[in-house]
Amino acid sequence: MVVSVLEEMRIRDLGVIDDAVVELSSGFTAVTGETGAGKTMVVTSLGLLLGGRADAGLVRLGAPAAVVEGRIAVEPDAPAARRAEEAGAELDEGALLISRTISAEGRSRAHVGGRSVPAGLLAELGEELVAVHGQTDQQGLLRPARQRQALDRYAGEAVAGPLAAYQETYARLRAVAAELAELTTRARERAQEADLLRFGLEEIAAAEPRPGEDAELAAEAGRLGHAEALAAAAAAAHAALAGDPADPDGRDAVTLTGGAQRALEAVRAHDPALAQLADRLTEVGILLADVAGDLAGYADGLDADPLRLAAVEERRAVLAHLIRKYGDPEGPDGDGCAAVLAWSERGAARLAELDGDDDRIGELAAERDALRSRLAALALTLTEARTEAAKRFADAVTEELVQLAMPHARIQVDVRQTEAPGGGDADDDAIDLAGRSVAFGPHGVDEIELLLAPHPGAPARPIAKGASGGELSRVMLAVEVVFAGAAPVPTYLFDEVDAGVGGKAAVEVGRRLARLADSAQVVVVTHLPQVAAFADRHLVVEKTSEGSVTRSGVRSVHGEGRVRELSRMLAGQEDSRLARAHAEELLATAAKLGHGTGDGRGPS
Repeated sequence: MVVSVLEEMRIRDLGVIDDAVVELSSGFTAVTGETGAGKTMVVTSLGLLLGGRADAGLVRLGAPAAVVEGRIAVEPDAPAARRAEEAGAELDEGALLISRTISAEGRSRAHVGGRSVPAGLLAELGEELVAVHGQTDQQGLLRPARQRQALDRYAGEAVAGPLAAYQETYARLRAVAAELAELTTRARERAQEADLLRFGLEEIAAAEPRPGEDAELAAEAGRLGHAEALAAAAAAAHAALAGDPADPDGRDAVTLTGGAQRALEAVRAHDPALAQLADRLTEVGILLADVAGDLAGYADGLDADPLRLAAVEERRAVLAHLIRKYGDPEGPDGDGCAAVLAWSERGAARLAELDGDDDRIGELAAERDALRSRLAALALTLTEARTEAAKRFADAVTEELVQLAMPHARIQVDVRQTEAPGGGDADDDAIDLAGRSVAFGPHGVDEIELLLAPHPGAPARPIAKGASGGELSRVMLAVEVVFAGAAPVPTYLFDEVDAGVGGKAAVEVGRRLARLADSAQVVVVTHLPQVAAFADRHLVVEKTSEGSVTRSGVRSVHGEGRVRELSRMLAGQEDSRLARAHAEELLATAAKLGHGTGDGRGPS
């Protein structure tokens, strides 16, 4: 059962299309039309919905922007639905609404479920929802890397598990090798760094700074440098508060405050407010007496020792030198010595790391060798799994080719390894594989290539060189059908993969696509009536000219309209009696083979 279906797309001002709605079937939908009518724009539109590159050249001439909107029915627990909800999107009655806008200036905007999203999210959703196969994809499948990816996905867990372990080991090996190379090539720099750290740590250790010491010494230097002035000020203040013994008639603050307090004490019983003032004067007198005593003690404790001042200044110079070299003069919370001590901690840790590099080099070398051994074992497991899957894959594709009018063709999947230059297994880019030194990479040691022998006695050659245009299309379709069965997605879009095919082979192409539609949604842009006849729903892209502006629309055809379209595709004449008879015969054949509704309306 298809759990996700692309229900419809609306296309506005894209290429030759003015405004069109493409309603799709849950089974097999065929899209046809004359050359230049805009069939490719259907594929382009879907590509844009799936995060394809925005190009201002796609915007219809004179329009401010091109807009593509799509409605995809999805299950709430489907991976695509969950990913969209993570981005803040909401489902609309079980459907995901996606839109893409491209301005004439080339700016692009994407929306999913009413939320603006980056185009990259559309690409993520597309990987879960739609597989696009077209002429450019055929060219892509001719590349060995794409062929390896196809084989790996076909092999399933037999390759996926070892490959994940291999890639994890490969990444660790690369990290270990990089660290080892850094340690061994930077030995001189590390030695110089260690010497500088040792000198700094020894210099700090010899000085033994304490947190806050520089601030304490600055305060002490201020006191020692102004001891005489501080003593004179303290004595004058003491005399003002407590009186001068040398001047018995002098007036001081303590005596005057006491007299004021006694004057109020005599009458305090007559008014509570005055009593409160008397109490406050008592407190003032006590406080003045305490301050006077402290001033006397402060003056007696001042030390104007010039030797101590010299020692303090010398210590401050030592600390200032350390702070300039190893710490922030301000330091954390203004504490320069604390910054020096923090540098000392970091330096000690870094020195321990540098001193331990020799041991680290030995550990890394041992780990590298162990990783290479594990990588070799995993690579061998991968090679064996790919070799087994390659035979099954080749047999399945060969069987498909028999049904596509290539009964004598034979597909091979070559799984090979590249010998390492020089044959040294200690080379960083080579590992020992069953006694052979072979090159390795992030995906293993295997190179995958599809080979085709088109007829008995012909040597197997790479498919790009061993097949004609029509044969290549059939081979690619066979590969895609087999691959699709191994790694299904809800929707497949085929863009004229039947190019170069005709006759009986074209009927078989339609039959294979219709069979695929039994388990997935299939949309095919085709020029072959033999393929279109198998469709459950038939859409025609047509254009009209109005002055200098070309507009296209998409309409669904069924019954008589479908016969006329197939007649046009067969003979270029919608009303030709022979073409109509042939069209009706094609529809009958498709229905007889168990595919297609015959009327193009779509599954009931």
